[in-house]
Amino acid sequence: MLATPARFLRLLSLLQMGRDWSGAELAERLEVTTRTVRRDIDQLRELGYPVDATIGPHGGYRLGAGASLPPLLLDDDEAVAVAVGLHTAAAGRVTGAEEASVRALNKLEQVLPSRLRHRVSTLKNAVVTMSPGTGSGVRATVLTAISAAVRAAETLRFDYLDHHGAETRRNVEPHRLVCWGPKWYLVGWDVGRADWRTFRVDRMMLRTPNGPRFAHREPPDGDVVAYLRRTVGFEMWPLRSQLLVHAPAEDVEGRIDGIVTPVDESTCRLELASDSYDLVALAMGMLDVDFEVESPPELAEHLRKLGNRFTNASTRPR
Repeated sequence: MLATPARFLRLLSLLQMGRDWSGAELAERLEVTTRTVRRDIDQLRELGYPVDATIGPHGGYRLGAGASLPPLLLDDDEAVAVAVGLHTAAAGRVTGAEEASVRALNKLEQVLPSRLRHRVSTLKNAVVTMSPGTGSGVRATVLTAISAAVRAAETLRFDYLDHHGAETRRNVEPHRLVCWGPKWYLVGWDVGRADWRTFRVDRMMLRTPNGPRFAHREPPDGDVVAYLRRTVGFEMWPLRSQLLVHAPAEDVEGRIDGIVTPVDESTCRLELASDSYDLVALAMGMLDVDFEVESPPELAEHLRKLGNRFTNASTRPR
C-alpha cells in the first residue's frame, strides 16, 4: 500500500485522466479498500478538488471542472511533454501564443525537479523548430472561436479572401480545424454552395454573432485527412501523373504524397500531383523502386531526357 501523500498524488493522477473510475477500480490501482478510496475522495474534496460521483452500475468518480480547482499534478513524462510542447509553441505557429508559451514554460521549468529539467533541456537542444514564415500565423483567439463553434455546432459567419484576392461572405458549418505544415485550415460545409469546402484560417475574418445551430454531418471522403490530401494536397497542382509501381501498396503508402491503389500483391498504381515533372522524378528516385509511366506521355519523355543526361554523365571520360 502506498503512503498517504503518495496515494493522494496517485489518486489525483488517475482522476485527471478524464474518465469515470469505479471505487473498485481505484481501490485495485491504489491497492487499498473501497472504504479507503471513499475516505480519500472526501479528503480531496475538503482540500478543494471538485470530485464528482455518480451512482448506479455505470457510476464512478471523476475530477470535475471548477474555478477553485487547485493546480494540476503531472507525472514525470507528462511534465516533460508539456514543457517540450510549450517550447515548440513558443516558436510561433499561432500568432500571439509565443509570449504566453514562453511565460508558461518559464513558470513550469522553475518548479521542475533537476532530473526533469535535464530531460527537457536535452530535448530542447536536440530539436530545431522551423519558423512558419511571415503571414502564415493565426491568432489564438481565432482558433479558440472556431473550435468553440465546432463544439457547439454553430454556423460560422465570415468574410473570406481567396488565393485570387477576391473577397466573399460565407456561412459555414465548421467540422474540423487542421494544422498542416505552417498553415491552419478549416474544413466545413459551405451552406451557400451546398458542398464541403476548405478554408485557410489566416484568410478568414470572423463575424459575430455565430449563425444557427446545425447537426454535424459525416466527414467528406469518410475521413478529413483523406479529403484534405485529395483537395488541398492533390487537386491544387496543375500536373497529374499516373505510374505503375512494382512494389506492394503497403510499402509505398506513407512514403510519398500521392494516391496509392493496390493492383495485386506486388504492384500498385500511384497518382501524383505536382507543378513540374522534375519533382516527380525526384520523388520516384527517392522512393527507389521500379515503375512504369502510364500517363502522361510528357512525363515519359521528360524522364527519358533525364535518363540520357545521367547516363552521359556517368560514361563521359575524365
